[in-house]
Amino acid sequence: MWGLPGTAFHQLYGMTELSPLATHLPWDQHTGENAAKKNRQRACGRAAIGCEVRIVDADRKPVAPGVVGEVAVRGQNVMMGYWERPEETANAVIDGWMHTGDGGYMDDEGYVYLVDRVKDMIITGGENVYSMEVENVIAQHPAVSQCAVIGIPSERWGETVHAFVIPNAGSNVHAAEIIAFCKEKIAGYKCPRSVDVRTEPFPLSGAGKVLKRELRRTFAVHDSASLAQQVKAG
Repeated sequence: MWGLPGTAFHQLYGMTELSPLATHLPWDQHTGENAAKKNRQRACGRAAIGCEVRIVDADRKPVAPGVVGEVAVRGQNVMMGYWERPEETANAVIDGWMHTGDGGYMDDEGYVYLVDRVKDMIITGGENVYSMEVENVIAQHPAVSQCAVIGIPSERWGETVHAFVIPNAGSNVHAAEIIAFCKEKIAGYKCPRSVDVRTEPFPLSGAGKVLKRELRRTFAVHDSASLAQQVKAG
């Protein structure tokens, strides 16, 4: 790597409740023809030493390779529980398996690929849309500094995809432009049907993550004037 000769990059995935490790993608899986062919750069690795990892459905049953579900982890590293929060502990740790709340799938070689937080997945017209995928596309727009995608209620579709966008300093970007940009790169049903272009920063957690629950609340109380730049897709 530039400026760091003799070093190698290892990718790790986990969470505080796992002390904090679940999977490991070693340096030799990031490079080379085989890694590129198998899309290894997008994986977060295989189960780390001492961990078991599986993907489960809404009934906590393991799913087949390639099927998206919730990432669950078992091992001596799993927490004992949340302090004085027994109900939350019971919902998260079942038969020793920590249910992470992360959506993902596992290939037939045991490599895990994350797609979104389970609670952030959008179901529109019966189709699953992963907010991270849409955000990754919007972030490629040269005028965009930050973005966040949520689902908003729709009588016709159940939910529709809505994007919040903060432009780069000195840049102007319009909702219709963002929607058109997305349509060039992903399926139409995944594209935002509405966009809120804003200047104020996103609400963040202590760890620096966008608080989407606050964005949902913000969207719910927005008046029509504050959404003057919102455009509805046909």
